Amino acid sequence: MKRFCKIVCISTFTFLFSQAGEANTTNDETGVPVGSRSHIQNIDGIAAVVGDKVILTSDINQSLAMEVFRLKLDPRRDQKKIADLKNQILQSVVDRKVVLTMAELDSVVVSDKEVDRALDQQVDNILAQAGSEEAAEKALGQPLRSFKREYWFDIKDMLITQKHQQALLSKVSINKTSVLRFYQNYKDSIPAFPTTAKIRHLLIKITPSEEQVNKTQEFLRKLRQNILDKKISFEEAARTYSQDPGSKTNGGSLGFVRRGGLVVPYEAAAFTLSLGEISSPVKSEFGYHIIETQEIRGDRIKTRHVLMSPPITDKDESKAYSKAASLKDSLLTLALFIRSAKSRSMDEQTAESGGSLGWINPDTYPIPEFGMVLGQIEENVCAGPVRTEMGYHLLWVESTKPGGPASLDKHWTEIETMALNNKKGERFRALVSGARQSIFVHINN
Repeated sequence: MKRFCKIVCISTFTFLFSQAGEANTTNDETGVPVGSRSHIQNIDGIAAVVGDKVILTSDINQSLAMEVFRLKLDPRRDQKKIADLKNQILQSVVDRKVVLTMAELDSVVVSDKEVDRALDQQVDNILAQAGSEEAAEKALGQPLRSFKREYWFDIKDMLITQKHQQALLSKVSINKTSVLRFYQNYKDSIPAFPTTAKIRHLLIKITPSEEQVNKTQEFLRKLRQNILDKKISFEEAARTYSQDPGSKTNGGSLGFVRRGGLVVPYEAAAFTLSLGEISSPVKSEFGYHIIETQEIRGDRIKTRHVLMSPPITDKDESKAYSKAASLKDSLLTLALFIRSAKSRSMDEQTAESGGSLGWINPDTYPIPEFGMVLGQIEENVCAGPVRTEMGYHLLWVESTKPGGPASLDKHWTEIETMALNNKKGERFRALVSGARQSIFVHINN
C-alpha cells in the first residue's frame, strides 16, 4: 500500500511542478528553483521532492528508527541528537535521489539478485543486533516481511547510486603534491595514529577430557527425555541449564536465522529435524546442543536449544599449555610458523592463511590479551603461549607501525588515503551541487 501511495504522490507532484514554467532555470540558496515556490504546497507526509521523486516523511522516520536503534539512542535523553540525525538523514536521502536521477540518465542498472543479497544482509544485521525476530520487529515497528517488501526499492535505489558514485569517482587520483598540500592544511586536525602490528597466531584450544564429554552428553540425553516425557518444558530446561547467555533467557530461542548464519553442525542437524522434534546431543565448537526445530520458512529457520560445554579441568589446561610450549621451541623462522599454523592451528578461520590476523590496533583488538603483551614481544620471534578465553596462542609479530601525531615520514600511506578520500568527497559534493542546478529540489519545513 505504501509503495502504491508513492506512485500516486509522484504523479500529483509531477503535475504541480509542471506548471512552474521556468522552474529549472535558477536556484537560490535553498536549492528551490526561482519562480516555482508559488506552486509548492506543503502536503502532509511529503518530506522532500527531487525531480519526479517523492521522499516520504514515513521513509525518513523509518530510516531514523533504524539509526536510533543501531546507535542505541534514548528518545527521552537524546532528543537533540535524534533531531540532528533526522536532518542529516533527510539531506543524505535528497543527495542520493539527485545522484539516482543522474544514474538513471546514464542508464545505470543493478540486478534483482544484487538487491536481494544486499537486503538479506541488512536484515541479518538487524536480527544479529536485536537478538531475535520479535525484538527486531518491535524496534522497526512492523513485521520483517513488510519491512523487506517496502525497503527492497530503497535498497535498489541505494545500490544504483553507489554504483554510479563509484563510476564517477573511480578516476579520481592524487599525487605527491596534493598529499603534501592536504597534510599542511589539515595536520592540526588529523587525530593521532595508533601503534599497529602485523601479526600471526597459532591457537591450541583447551579440550575437555573424554570423561567430561561423556558426562555432558549423558546429562543432555536425560534432559531431552525429561522434556519428551513432559517432566520439564523446553523453556524451563534452557533457562535452568543452558550455557548460552544470549538465548537462555528466551527459553533457548534463537529466533529466525538464515541458512548459513549458524555453525555448520548445528545448522545441518536443525534442517534435518521434523518440526517439534528434539535432537540428540549435537557437537559444535561451542559445546553440545539439544535442538528443537520450531519453524522453517524457505531458507530461514527458527530453533531453540540447550547448550552445555564439558567442564575444563586443571589437567586439560596443563595439557594444552604443554603442547603449545613444546611447539614454540621448533618455530624458529616465519616460514616454519606459517607452515605449522596451517597444519596445527585450531582456529579454522585463520589456519589456511598461516594464522594471519593482518594489521591490528592492540588497543581496540577484540582479544585484549594480545594488546597487553604486544609491547613486550620482539619482532620475528615466536612468542607465547598467551592464554585467552579461546585457548593458548603462539604469536609472531612480523612488523609494527609506530603511532603518535600524524607524520609524513611514519604515516605516509595513511595520510595519502585520507587525502584521496577527501578529494573524492569534494568531487562528489561538487557533482551533486552541479546536478542540483538542473534538477528540481524542494525540502518541506
